[in-house]
Parts: sequence; structure tokens; C-alpha cells
Amino acid sequence: MTNTHDAEDLHRRWAETVTAVRHGHTADPAPYAAHLLARWSEPQRHYHTVAHLSAVLGHLDTLAGHAADPELVRLGAWFHDAVYHPERDTNEDRSARLAERALPELGLSPAATAEVARLVRLTTTHDPDPDDTNGEALCDADLAVLAAPPEAYAAYASAVRTEYAFVPDPDFRQGRAAVLTQLLALPRLFRTPYGTRHWEDAARHNLSTELMLLSP
Repeated sequence: MTNTHDAEDLHRRWAETVTAVRHGHTADPAPYAAHLLARWSEPQRHYHTVAHLSAVLGHLDTLAGHAADPELVRLGAWFHDAVYHPERDTNEDRSARLAERALPELGLSPAATAEVARLVRLTTTHDPDPDDTNGEALCDADLAVLAAPPEAYAAYASAVRTEYAFVPDPDFRQGRAAVLTQLLALPRLFRTPYGTRHWEDAARHNLSTELMLLSP
């Protein structure tokens, strides 16, 4: 649950971001923030919560200098898990379509709206092109939890398991191990210079430790 202080800060951040990129006076951004935060607070969420949104926005503050369009990347963060149901594999596309409906009402240009939607869809693979600085910033911010201190990483892994409570334990362990193995096989988890320097080694250690704990 979001406390009042956090909600006020997120409403402020949302309004500042929308104001920075829209053209002219259009819809009041406040109800849109309330709608998004309600989505991020749905009961099926245990990791993909308002706390995750806040964390990604905080990481984007660190990575903003890398992005070509940092405010659009921040909007990508707001929408990237706005639709989230663990049993579905269409969350990113549905989140992007939500952005495509809402952002023109808020005064964003077609090009800006398309860029935000593209970034949201990119979080399906977290595999931006080498010259995609916007995508690199959002993907690194979204994956930064992998480099969290051990206790925080354990809490993240536990929350993910809770979101998938409907999956039997043997099946979850097998699926989760496959995801971790795939991540560890990547030549780079992080694409920004900051992410490579500060997060890569810690993330690989956490992933390797979790994979070991999942082994029979």
C-alpha cells in the first residue's frame, strides 16, 4: 500500500513529467496519475507494485543523463507494468495500448506517444538496440533490482514467487531456473555505463545464488 507521502510525491513527479512533454493545456494529469496508481496497487501484485514503480523512477533519476528523452522514458516507467496479471503474457502490449490511449488526451504528440509505447513493449525482452539510449535507460532501471543487496534481492524473489502462487512449486522452480539461466547467458545484463559499472557484478552474483538455491 502507498502511504500518503509517497502518493503525493508520485503525483508531483507525474504532473512535472507530463507538463514537460505535452503541448498546450489539455486534460488535468491528476486523475490519470490516480488511475495508474490504482492499477499499480491491485491485489494480485506483490513485486510489480507502487514500490517497484518508485524504484524504477529513482533509478531513472540516476540514468537520466544517458537517455535522449528522459521524460518520455519516465512515462515509459509509469506505464510499463500498468497492466499486470501474472497468468497472462500480453501485459506489456496491453500496457502500451493503455499509454497509446491516455497520452494523446494529455497533450502528447503522436511521435512522443509512439516512443513511450515502444519503450513499454521493449520491456518484454529488455533487449534494446545499441544506439537506443532511451531503451537502455528504461531496461536498466527495470532490471536494477537484480543488483539489490542480498536481503532486498531475497525479498524480490519471494514476492515474485507469491505473484505466481498458482503455479505448482516444481513447475515454478523449473521455469524460474530457466529464466535465471537465460539471464546469466547474456553477454551483458545492463547496457548503460552506470549499470555496467555498478550493477552487473552484483546482479550476476544474485542470479547465480538464486539458481543454486533452486537446484534439487
